[in-house]
Amino acid sequence: MNRRRKTSLAAGVLYLLTFVSIPTLFLYGPVKGANYILGAGPDTGAVLGGILEIIVALAGIGTAVALYPVLKRQNEGVALGFVGSRTLEASGIFAGVMCLLSVVSLRQAGAGAESLVTSHALVTMYDRIFLISQSFIPAVNGLLLGSLLYRSRLVPRVLPVLGFIGATLLVAGDIAVLFGLIGQHAPSTGLLAIPIALWEFSLGVWLVVKGFNPSSPLLFVDPRDAGVNTSLIPAAVTP
Repeated sequence: MNRRRKTSLAAGVLYLLTFVSIPTLFLYGPVKGANYILGAGPDTGAVLGGILEIIVALAGIGTAVALYPVLKRQNEGVALGFVGSRTLEASGIFAGVMCLLSVVSLRQAGAGAESLVTSHALVTMYDRIFLISQSFIPAVNGLLLGSLLYRSRLVPRVLPVLGFIGATLLVAGDIAVLFGLIGQHAPSTGLLAIPIALWEFSLGVWLVVKGFNPSSPLLFVDPRDAGVNTSLIPAAVTP
């Protein structure tokens, strides 16, 4: 397995790992309840959901870091922007997790009815942070990475095109939510997020199964890929 294949495999696995937080759709249900801090029962679901989202945040940064050495050959500025946007996305995820785990802490401390307003505010903060960190910024990621992959032909062009479509629909949905045209948890909002999810999942599967397109102009012959001992190659001499 050459160096380029290892890179595509690592990026693909990390992309697939970003889907491990899907169970939070029901794990976070209780903690978002109106009277959660007044009730009884285990907090395991909320804590597990937080752990899964932290894994997603770290995996997201990993995808950008893994792809950067290849993507920078197409456009270093855009590739660096992709790393930055992935890092910003992860920061938002961390902030959202802290909001919900703070609600759990209030409950465990027996804060009582006087903390209901605070718990509701923290849940609302999570929802708004989610709207930016896990909805709008993924659209930015799709545009940045999609443009690099489309121009470089590292993967079939149908994949980045799907990313462009998904990013457009996701931004439209976010704007509609911000202006109160649709609810953040409405079925229509979820439908608008499906194309970008398909883009990221399809990209992950393709990178794991197929890897980079060997005919891409970005993949010039690298001595390390060919198994050449680079220590035996004389350094360039500057006159």
